Amino acid sequence: MGNKKDVQFNILSNKSTTHGAYHTGTISLSNLSSILIEGDQAKIDLGLIHAKSAVERGVKFTSNEDEVPEGTLYWVVWVAVDRDENGPYYAGAAACPMRIDREKRIGWKNLAFHVNRMDDALKRRVKLSEMGETEKAALKALLIKHNEEMWKNSKAELKAQLPS
Repeated sequence: MGNKKDVQFNILSNKSTTHGAYHTGTISLSNLSSILIEGDQAKIDLGLIHAKSAVERGVKFTSNEDEVPEGTLYWVVWVAVDRDENGPYYAGAAACPMRIDREKRIGWKNLAFHVNRMDDALKRRVKLSEMGETEKAALKALLIKHNEEMWKNSKAELKAQLPS
């Protein structure tokens, strides 16, 4: 096997792909990435966008959290990127939890909440308050490590919700 390609955040180009009002109402996921956080570990996992990440494969999901009492808590963070006069930046970020018991192959997540949080990120909102400080620190470290310039260009709202 060859070298694995580094996973990258998708960045919008300067070109518009819409023609008049033809694509009005469509959602483009081309500027959306997803991060999986488990405790103090965060990694980019684009499989989350289609519920096909490594931790989700082979798992039957339920909408009842009580059915997964011993599952591991994961945070999915949807991150939208954009570009302005300063260059690319992290424009929106929204987190949602899921719990997975790999041994029993059962998991819990609120699909509607995941979709709503994905929408929040796409609309350039920052909603990270439910995560603990450990998870926030892991997210911040990953965002900076991935692209420090994008972190520097990001709005104050994102930086305020992540620890210093």
